Amino acid sequence: MASSVLISDTEPWKDLKAHVVDINKTHLRDLMNDVKRSQLMTNEFDGILLDYSRQRATPETLEKLFKLAEAASLKEKINRMFGGEHINSTENRSVLHVALRAPRDAVIQSDGKNVVPDVWEVLDKIQKFSESIRSGSWVGATGKALKDVIAVGIGGSFLGPLFVHTALQTDPEAIETARGRQLHFLANVDPIDVARNIAGLNPETTLVVVVSKTFTTAETMLNARTLREWISSSLGPDAVAKHMVAVSTNLTLVEKFGIDPNNAFAFWDWVGGRYSVCSAVGVLPLSLQYGFSVVEKFLKGASSIDQHFYSTPFEKNIPVLLGLLSVWNVSFLGYPARAILPYSQALEKFAPHIQQVSMESNGKGVSIEGVILPFETGEIDFGEPGTNGQHSFYQLIHQGRVIPCDFIGVVKSQQPVYLKGEVVSNHDELMSNFFAQPDALAYGKHPEQLQKENVPEHLIPHKTFSGNRPSLSILFPSLNAYNIGQLLAIYEHRVAVQGFLWGINSFDQWGVELGKSLATQVRKQLNASRTKGQPIEGFNYSTTTLLKKYLEASSDIPADLPTLLPRI
Repeated sequence: MASSVLISDTEPWKDLKAHVVDINKTHLRDLMNDVKRSQLMTNEFDGILLDYSRQRATPETLEKLFKLAEAASLKEKINRMFGGEHINSTENRSVLHVALRAPRDAVIQSDGKNVVPDVWEVLDKIQKFSESIRSGSWVGATGKALKDVIAVGIGGSFLGPLFVHTALQTDPEAIETARGRQLHFLANVDPIDVARNIAGLNPETTLVVVVSKTFTTAETMLNARTLREWISSSLGPDAVAKHMVAVSTNLTLVEKFGIDPNNAFAFWDWVGGRYSVCSAVGVLPLSLQYGFSVVEKFLKGASSIDQHFYSTPFEKNIPVLLGLLSVWNVSFLGYPARAILPYSQALEKFAPHIQQVSMESNGKGVSIEGVILPFETGEIDFGEPGTNGQHSFYQLIHQGRVIPCDFIGVVKSQQPVYLKGEVVSNHDELMSNFFAQPDALAYGKHPEQLQKENVPEHLIPHKTFSGNRPSLSILFPSLNAYNIGQLLAIYEHRVAVQGFLWGINSFDQWGVELGKSLATQVRKQLNASRTKGQPIEGFNYSTTTLLKKYLEASSDIPADLPTLLPRI
């Protein structure tokens, strides 16, 4: 078992704290002149190139970080995760999202049982079902083929699948397999989200996938009931069984809802929500849209990184290196944020997904043993595809706060465009910025350069760039289903490495519970005030005032409001 000693009390942690003094005497424009260092700080696996030479670190820094990993028992913790031990100790669960994409003949144990056969039983069921929908052998209540799918879920049941769907939408192979089909994601309980999702859709050709492990998630189930009403009001209540399926383990509530339990697709308590995109949560809707063969390539890509992460020495291990550098930036250099900057519009939903994976996992204030931590954990993650971000928040990154950046590039565009007479192709124009921005952040521009350019003296302070701003670059050979799976797994394991180093539980999320429980009280109050005219009680002055204003402004809503579906 891992030691209960806080990592901040170990000698490697203290050594790194002292090492910051040496790093603060350096500048990236000088470090980048050391070709040997730059060579040491690049790594390649399966066509993926990682360049972290623009981090404020030296080979000595890396050696000290490897010693920190040893002090944190990082290798042991990785082995325990892959071995199915209950490393999610607060919920007494294994953490086995790696099993979701394991080869059929793999052996991964949880509580003494190989879970891989169970995983493939569900995958086989998804393949058979999705092919029956796509081929038209399964039809809706009126005999029409189901061409439109709405996946209903929130958090991890939404952000991960949406990221993969958005990334696949412009992949040439996926375009062909998705032709004539539409996939929508309904997450927000805001009725506007419902209205947008059903706009232009016909219930006769729509299949709804309700994603809720317990079938009790408040927002998801209200949205599911809304879509059930949309279907049954048009096609009759018996149509629900032909137009709605579930991803859930609660077969009793699934059947009570009106969905045939045979059309429920399982996943397990060792799958955390934010790590569930490779389970039926993501695989089912994505297979309905793109076909199982495309989604299987995505799973194989993720599995390739799983094996790399598990078996590769730390010095060449991409997720480990990324995790170590993130801890270095957060806990030692004091940078609380990270910008995720994919130079591919297909990855526009990647940063929002990693926001949840990272911030829900590592936004903790106590150790896994429950000891209050004397240091900060987690990062504030945000991002936007290049070059859009350059015209949005790069001003702050270049001349304001120091924010370490992840630049993600792709060698081969999904949709190349070459215009006659242009200096470069559209993709080359995009990638010119991918290659230029990290150097601009690292080198900056000092006053002497500006003076040589005859910049007016009063503008020199405004046009000076301090540089010395860290970044790293990840270059993928292409962005197909396999590569998308690799990208996902790299970041999942990077987040785990950070948590293992900090000594926290990256696989629970108690922080989301308090707001939900307070919302239950508000919900009861709103119902009592609207239906019985009861006064607002039990809230502080501020909340009471806000509730009164809300109820007064919406007092024209009748208490016995009939079912009314959104219309666009």
